[in-house]
Amino acid sequence: MKLRSKLSALFLLMILASCSSESEAPDKEKPTISVNYQEGFPKSCTVLKKGQKYTVKVQTSDNIGLATYAIDIHHNFDHHTHDDQGAQCTLSPVKTPITPFIFMQNYNIDGAPKSYEIQQELSIPSNIDSGDYHCQISVVDVTGWQRRTSIDIKIE
Repeated sequence: MKLRSKLSALFLLMILASCSSESEAPDKEKPTISVNYQEGFPKSCTVLKKGQKYTVKVQTSDNIGLATYAIDIHHNFDHHTHDDQGAQCTLSPVKTPITPFIFMQNYNIDGAPKSYEIQQELSIPSNIDSGDYHCQISVVDVTGWQRRTSIDIKIE
């Protein structure tokens, strides 16, 4: 019985010792993401040319730290929308894709900075369908919160 009491007391002591009086409040803030600055690219309704290189530039920030970002460019030949989409451009007629441009890439943000400017070069192939596209950019913070923005663009 003494052994059981000692083990119970030891177990209780371990539980109390593992609890910290300085517990951190959970992160409740999503990161921010914006192309609304002078160098931000692409802006809504930007026309990209086939066979050219461009640099995507987006400002991101978070109250704790940033972990990753992703760029997703996909066709909008069916005129779908995204819930986070800003201004919409005049769309070409609905069409069936034959050789659409599809770009999906994830990137790490080293060092968990609180602010980071995405600067990612991408090449637009010359043998793709022209038309309406979405450039969707997302950022994830170190606690897993995500924010994204979708931008209407055209490729000619």
